[in-house]
Amino acid sequence: MERLQKILARAGFGSRRASEVLLREGRVFVNGRPARLGESADAERDKITVDGIRVRGGRAPSYFALNKPVGVVSTNRAQDGRPTVVDLVASPRRLFPVGRLDADSEGLILLTDDGDLAQELSHPRYGHEKEYRVQLDRAPDERQLEAWRRGVVLDDGRRTAHAVVHREGKGVNAWIRVVLTEGRKRQVRRTAEALGLRVRRLIRVRFGPLRLGDLAPGEWRAVPATTFRSLRPAPPADREKA
Repeated sequence: MERLQKILARAGFGSRRASEVLLREGRVFVNGRPARLGESADAERDKITVDGIRVRGGRAPSYFALNKPVGVVSTNRAQDGRPTVVDLVASPRRLFPVGRLDADSEGLILLTDDGDLAQELSHPRYGHEKEYRVQLDRAPDERQLEAWRRGVVLDDGRRTAHAVVHREGKGVNAWIRVVLTEGRKRQVRRTAEALGLRVRRLIRVRFGPLRLGDLAPGEWRAVPATTFRSLRPAPPADREKA
């Protein structure tokens, strides 16, 4: 027997907190009756449904690394007819993306049905590193690079955290590497603009220990769960009581 929110998270219905919302809204049923928050069930024997969809909670989560091409949106729902990252991965699972990229950016996206892991990887307090290759419209000077490293005040009045920024390769060129531990919306592009630069191309090549590798745009690969042992933080002692 397990708490329903844990079963729902493992089945791909979002984090445990998101699953608690489903329970409060009366959208979860167990064996034909409305489920209660804090209730436990047997994922193998009980009939658990969310909005009429049967929950298959006994299976292990799936993880996929995808090289998102430009023009593909990082959601699990279609937008204006554009393809989504979920459309590109051949899996019968209910997947959702972790570590989103805007439509004009490309590179590494993790897709999974593990709601708890997705929440923990996305939360800024854990400071998981994200590494990008960035092509600018012109070669930045040392003053601009140093300002990027220290932090820049963006258009919302907030300063970015310290970052690792260096030129890619030797000599002066427009390609740089940026490593962040925060993930504000369009942060790399907005930082470049604040420094008088413009991003021509943005490719995420790493998320924590997960690397893009040699995946071509649109290609994906399954990722073993063991990859995330060092990435996923240990849960608090009272986590299972929630």
